Amino acid sequence: MSVIRHDWTKEEILDIYNKPMMDLLYEAASIHREHHDPNTVQVSTLLSIKTGGCPEDCGYCPQAARYHTDIEGNDLMSVQQVKAQALRAKSSGSSRVCMGAAWRNVKDGPEFESVLEMVRTINKLDMEVCCTLGMITENQAQRLAEAGLYAYNHNLDTSEEYYKEVISTRGYEDRLKTIDNVRKTNVTVCSGGIIGMGENVEDRAGMLVALSKLSPQPESVPINALVAVEGTPMEDEKPVAIWDMIRMVATTRIVMPKTQVRLSAGRTEMSREGQAMCFFAGANSIFAGDKLLTTPNPDVNEDMEMFSLLGLIPQKPFVKKAQPETVESADSKFESMGEKPKWSRPDHTIERNESAKNNAKKAVADK
Repeated sequence: MSVIRHDWTKEEILDIYNKPMMDLLYEAASIHREHHDPNTVQVSTLLSIKTGGCPEDCGYCPQAARYHTDIEGNDLMSVQQVKAQALRAKSSGSSRVCMGAAWRNVKDGPEFESVLEMVRTINKLDMEVCCTLGMITENQAQRLAEAGLYAYNHNLDTSEEYYKEVISTRGYEDRLKTIDNVRKTNVTVCSGGIIGMGENVEDRAGMLVALSKLSPQPESVPINALVAVEGTPMEDEKPVAIWDMIRMVATTRIVMPKTQVRLSAGRTEMSREGQAMCFFAGANSIFAGDKLLTTPNPDVNEDMEMFSLLGLIPQKPFVKKAQPETVESADSKFESMGEKPKWSRPDHTIERNESAKNNAKKAVADK
């Protein structure tokens, strides 16, 4: 019988990660079956409600304003546009809509009010609603919860040590503080990271240590393989080997038995056989749709064909947690406070991020 532990050490997790593959898969699959239906996979649709123009310098992200990529930015979508996309996602088998906005942090005002209305609208469609909007305060988290938010995504990205090699415009503690603010509500937490950013295996273990120490542990942990985008600081990183993804999924399953492990970005580079191994190893959630914010993703029809071949069934909404009630704006107990929180701005620079920024300036000047 597996137990939930919050005291995993990096050494213990590395021992798991480096086990012989057959032993690792057997242990992970056994734990997976103990806590989950192995033939059910939660399907989410990720929708970019506001694209590009982000002031952060995340080395992996094509939405950072300082890098020169081919991403076409757009202002915040309307509530009706989002509703139409949610209905389309529901008809294709998704039980959750995840809305992403390229913001550093949520700012009180008309745009946030629109997001709250989007949450209310989708929850009334009997779909789970997730948001990833950057850092949020406790009051903002409470307002999202009132609107009917089911989950909030805020990835740790990597280990605390390697984080300083990826992002210089915000601190690791800000990530943890935002998750803590969400935990003060009834909203579930979705938090994971990316592998293939140049980190070592110790950093991957370090990220799992940080996630497993959260109490309770995140209800959902996305495991992303870096999609290297031209113009970003990480454009030259080599694709993640499928065996690394399988090991990361299996290790995550063992370390966090009850968590839903999401096979996220990078699936276009994975064969069906590789994805099947990930499902066997404990992955039980995916993003569907032809795009993940700005990067490619398998077509939903391809995914449903793969599900049919493997005998997998999309999970119905609100299986893990009851549907939250929606409180209308007029009945809200929490009001806009016009907050202007001072999230941290570390004082270090990252050489490859600066180089990509300078290349972007040169590209614009040469036009």
